[in-house]
Amino acid sequence: MLDRLQYVKQRFDEISDLIIQPDVIADQKRYVQLNKEYKDLKALVEKREEYINLDGNIKEAKEIIADGSDAEMVEMAKMQLDEAQERLPQLEEEIKFMLIPKDPEDAKNVMVEIRAGTGGDEASIFAGDLFRMYTKYCESKGWRTSVVDMNEGTSGGFKEVIFEVTGEDVYGTLKFEAGVHRVQRVPQTETQGRVHTSAATVMVLPEAEEFDVQIDMNDVRIDYFCSSGPGGQSVNTTKSAVRMTHIPTGLVAQCQDEKSQHKNKDRALTVLRSRLYEMELAKKQEEDAKKRNSQVSSGDRSAKIRTYNYPQGRVTDHRIGLTLYDLDGVMNGSVQKIIDELQLVSNTEKLKESEVF
Repeated sequence: MLDRLQYVKQRFDEISDLIIQPDVIADQKRYVQLNKEYKDLKALVEKREEYINLDGNIKEAKEIIADGSDAEMVEMAKMQLDEAQERLPQLEEEIKFMLIPKDPEDAKNVMVEIRAGTGGDEASIFAGDLFRMYTKYCESKGWRTSVVDMNEGTSGGFKEVIFEVTGEDVYGTLKFEAGVHRVQRVPQTETQGRVHTSAATVMVLPEAEEFDVQIDMNDVRIDYFCSSGPGGQSVNTTKSAVRMTHIPTGLVAQCQDEKSQHKNKDRALTVLRSRLYEMELAKKQEEDAKKRNSQVSSGDRSAKIRTYNYPQGRVTDHRIGLTLYDLDGVMNGSVQKIIDELQLVSNTEKLKESEVF
């Protein structure tokens, strides 16, 4: 382990020198990438220092105990040894997980698409509940959310809503949310008090840069139309909304949230690029998941991943068999515990197949 950590320290020292060089600072893209790597390695370097200190404390304590000439020092050394030996296995596990190679996509911002599935009006209301849940969660993380497009339901919520999330390690955190979410509850319109089951599909698309996906604009049909829904006097009077169709794949992206046609065009192109990128990424994730028989693949968008049961006040993630009796908390954005468990299972699977140790 110390050999690997020594390499980490060398790379950290190298980057520490690079990020203060004028030519690197001038290259914004490279500067941002190196700063991200610097931050990741800094955490590992700190763990390395703790590991070295702990190892030194164990050796020192054993020497004092072996000497045995000072009873008081021996007693203190035994306490120090017990504490260090209890901490060491925990620290080793933490370092192992941190040494697992990260997916390059994990640092990307995302487009989240929530679509109402089976269940009519109740499914649209549930899609709205999920949108509120995710925006509250993003707010708690200090991430910025911005609606790209929405199609409101007839009784509230959304038939479809697309929003952008920008922040740190967004895709790495939200990618396991992709799939079918199911709700079991008594709809407000239900007079007999019967529990209904509805569903909504969540897609999490890593935001693709231009160098990730090259789009030939000759392959794209662009349509302009009037915006619908709230938005002031310009709604239904100017053709500011934009719809793009990628003819080779049939993928469609549209944006009507901005009043400017130019801004809507840029954002629709971002969505289209992300969908094309995600389509290729999903194939790769499916192949990787088959190789490791992953429980928490983010590639299968048709898989039923979670149930929100209102009568019992519980949330169950079916991939890892996790059940929480904190439905209100989860729907108000407290999804970190579920995400932590999913990441732990995924990292454990990666660790098993990793050649790090």
